[in-house]
Amino acid sequence: MSGSRITAVGHYQPARVLTNEDLAGMVDTSDAWITSRVGIRTRHIAGPDEPVDELAAHAAAKALAAAGRTPDEIDLVLVATSTATDRSPNMAARVAARLGMPGPAVMDVNVVCAGFTHALATADHAVRAGGAHRVLVIGADKMSDVTDWTDRTTCVLVGDGAGAAVVEAAGPGAEDGIGPVLWGSVPEMGNAVRIEGTPPRFAQEGQSVYRWATTRLPEFARRACEKAGLTPEDLAAVVLHQANLRIVEPLARRIGAVNAVVARDVVDSGNTSAASIPLAFSKLVEQGAVSSGDPVLLFGFGGNLSYAGQVVRCP
Repeated sequence: MSGSRITAVGHYQPARVLTNEDLAGMVDTSDAWITSRVGIRTRHIAGPDEPVDELAAHAAAKALAAAGRTPDEIDLVLVATSTATDRSPNMAARVAARLGMPGPAVMDVNVVCAGFTHALATADHAVRAGGAHRVLVIGADKMSDVTDWTDRTTCVLVGDGAGAAVVEAAGPGAEDGIGPVLWGSVPEMGNAVRIEGTPPRFAQEGQSVYRWATTRLPEFARRACEKAGLTPEDLAAVVLHQANLRIVEPLARRIGAVNAVVARDVVDSGNTSAASIPLAFSKLVEQGAVSSGDPVLLFGFGGNLSYAGQVVRCP
């Protein structure tokens, strides 16, 4: 069985930027209130004519171009999202159609904020089992569609966007580029993060999520490193789900990745759910903050309460 690796990444965000000052004109809030509580300054918001699959397709096209691959070379498309409007066609099928793919397998993965790392593990497993050779893995969400813009506790958090990765077989004798996944859930806390109702609306029990994430997740993240045969000190970068800065920063410290660059894209992008990890990772690669071959911990957590993480080698 051949291992897999990420050969390229890409990301996309809508042009419209919503600042804290803009939000202060919409709800009872302020830049100081938002910054002190969640560390977010801006977020990108898609328009009514920018559906989730369009965001996903833009990010996917960039990842394919960076990998030097054409759409017809992909045999499996996985889209992590929790903001699809329709049940069918799914987002993966719509992305495949937008990109002109001739006939890949198409599947959506709904694990909310942990969706991308679940989808990445699924891609790795498919390649190892021989079910796919080249996989397009996308995290894309349009959180603005499921947000109550009169609720200052949630509307200050969210943003829209997409990130993508091309996953390919590592080849005989080559080093695996995607480490074993550490994943699981806390079913009794499943209602702590929700997107439900008609129309669907995002809601959460913020303090419960904060306590759980900052106390339980460091152990899980260290175990993901152990599965990859590394210690947190070996990591070049840590890319956590960009929930809010008050979770990201203490969690990164408690993992013990003292030599790692810590992704803080939440400051500029807000919480983009399944898009947050590939979006932040792609930006680190684009900025040259990590080098090819560097070990990077990706760790998603959130809705259900689910979590999944793995160490990958930077493309």
